[in-house]
Amino acid sequence: MGSKPIRVNFAALLTTAFTLLFVLFQILYWLAALGIAHTYLFYPVLIKWLARGRELNTNTYTPTDELPEVVILMAVYNEEGVISQKLHSIFDTHYPLNKVKLWIGSDNSTDKTHSVITQFKHRYPQLELTVYEGRNGKPRILNRLMEANAHRLPPDTVLVLTDANVLFTPQLLFQLVKHFKNPTTGVVGANVLNIGVKETGISFQEMWYIRRENVVKHYESIAGGCMMGAFGACFALRSPLYEPIPPNFVVDDFYLTMVALERRFTALKELEAVCYEDVSEDISEEYRRKKRISSGNFQNLHRFKKLLLPQNGMVAFCFFSHKVLRWFTPGLWMVMLLISGYLAMRTNVYHWLFVMQLATLLPWFADAVLSKVNINVKLFRFVRYFYLMNLGLLIGFLTYLKGIDTNVWKPTKRNT
Repeated sequence: MGSKPIRVNFAALLTTAFTLLFVLFQILYWLAALGIAHTYLFYPVLIKWLARGRELNTNTYTPTDELPEVVILMAVYNEEGVISQKLHSIFDTHYPLNKVKLWIGSDNSTDKTHSVITQFKHRYPQLELTVYEGRNGKPRILNRLMEANAHRLPPDTVLVLTDANVLFTPQLLFQLVKHFKNPTTGVVGANVLNIGVKETGISFQEMWYIRRENVVKHYESIAGGCMMGAFGACFALRSPLYEPIPPNFVVDDFYLTMVALERRFTALKELEAVCYEDVSEDISEEYRRKKRISSGNFQNLHRFKKLLLPQNGMVAFCFFSHKVLRWFTPGLWMVMLLISGYLAMRTNVYHWLFVMQLATLLPWFADAVLSKVNINVKLFRFVRYFYLMNLGLLIGFLTYLKGIDTNVWKPTKRNT
């Protein structure tokens, strides 16, 4: 007696497949939404909670202690507009001047930067200027300064890396250096505050973002000694931890911070180490800068991906929550838009979610129009800032995928 033929109900299989796909899309949608909400909303609250009841490193130098030598490293390119004020702020310090050296590398500046520095050199012999031919980029200038002078550094020397437009306060150097009494301290970031903030342009939004980042990094320092990246404007580094920045790497400050964490040293944010930086008000300038930084972010993600492994504890958690999720926010946003657009045809819930996500773009366009007639609505400008900076992240990611040919930089246009 023959066996009965197996009948396949293709309609039922197709229905099941579509049901599973529907469920999968919903899971992906809410995972993407959770990722964005976590990095921007939940994580700052959570890291503050994790830092409760704890103190920043207390094993610190006092002003009467024998303090270590400080070497300030600075790469400059055509900074005649700010270099004099910068040098005045460096040498107007409460830190013992006989323990401070300043090494400046000029990336073949073509303005009056060299002559201004030379004038200061007559008064402060600890200032050294090296002029490099061609265009090198900030990371290569720093590498060459360190390569040429590493033999002159005592093991306990503290390096302070800074930009030409950042003005020091008299207490800055001590507030940075005091933490290096603790042998586990690797990096200390300054509290960079903005000057030149205006109601027009993007400077107010950028100031708000940087202040928020300073606070989050401070709590990371308290909770786990793992500030997620010093601001390149000004930070201190234990000299033996300086590792040559790879060719074409764009974001040197994050690279050096993560090297310290990789070697099991701490990275701290000291809010008392105050310095001031002129912030650009031109939204196109900030967009250009964010694109450049973004491409460097993904270079660092590839280099330090092992720090995301669970055995790295708080470092892995902060790295993923604060940085990785934020870097991938443009992709998560597009996943949400595509899925809600597809599901909008099947359920009212996703129809309205799709509409609301599109509606968040309206303030961007409204601000672009209103700014033409000098009308500035802060809420609209925040939305425009958020989307443009995430567009910068996306373009930076695509640049990284194509390959980065150079890390030579064009200085951000100053307000003054």
